[in-house]
Amino acid sequence: MEVFVMQLFNGISVSSIYLLAAIGLTITFGLMGVINMAHGEFLMIGAYTTYVIQNLFIKYLPERVFDGYIFIALMMSFLAAAGIGMILERTVISFLYNRPLDSLLVTYGISLFLQQLARTIFGAPNVSVKAPSFLDNSIKVTNMISFSYKRIAIMIIAVIAIAFVCYYMYKTRQGRNIRATVENRQMAACMGINTKRVDATTFALGCGLAGIAGCALTWLGAIGPALGTGYIVDTFMTVVIGGAGSIAGTIIGAAFIGIGRVVSEYYTTAILGQVIIFVCVIIVLQFRPKGLLSITSRALED
Repeated sequence: MEVFVMQLFNGISVSSIYLLAAIGLTITFGLMGVINMAHGEFLMIGAYTTYVIQNLFIKYLPERVFDGYIFIALMMSFLAAAGIGMILERTVISFLYNRPLDSLLVTYGISLFLQQLARTIFGAPNVSVKAPSFLDNSIKVTNMISFSYKRIAIMIIAVIAIAFVCYYMYKTRQGRNIRATVENRQMAACMGINTKRVDATTFALGCGLAGIAGCALTWLGAIGPALGTGYIVDTFMTVVIGGAGSIAGTIIGAAFIGIGRVVSEYYTTAILGQVIIFVCVIIVLQFRPKGLLSITSRALED
């Protein structure tokens, strides 16, 4: 039982990473019909932004304020990823709406470009980020059960991000504009909504949330140019199994993929555990092709 509890805790923390990465992807995929294979690279952007902020704190500020870098890093990771995402949306993505195959090929090329750019700037070897000292400890329940502060912090960040997205989508005018555009783009434009601005801000928001996920990933291990490659498949599975455009579905999909992967890999092997998750996803999609909690809208039905 103690081993199971620990694996469940680790699975929830992994699910939090998938949730942060997928929540923006599910909105943009549902809104724009763009298969963004470069989404994983925005995790990398957030991770390297955290690395840069850490080095600036080490170089220019006294050691006693070092722990404060994490709050600046979280904010800058979001802004850096969102800013680059908005630039890409305006220059490339905006021409690929409702062209899934073209968007897949183009964004895959963008992902390779961003990876090579990271290698050119930071080098090919992985780099590490030192977590704040207040995250180094853990809550020890028994000799076998201990809850790492780092993983708890990731869960808290995921909860805050979901609360923010829900508030933004359902309590603000900008969120209502997004939902109106998802429902019927032509009618939203006729009602005076600037759908191009909605596309740009929504894509930037999704990329920014992925940047926050990348910042959180730096607490769990080394980072490198190919960081996002290891998460893009699981992120897309999270969106597909939860239902494109559904926030609640994304939460369920992240839990399904994250917890299921950690538990299955522990009781089998890493490769067999991934195979089990793929098989489960295939079975679910046989009965629920649009995901567990798919939303009904004209944009997604067309």
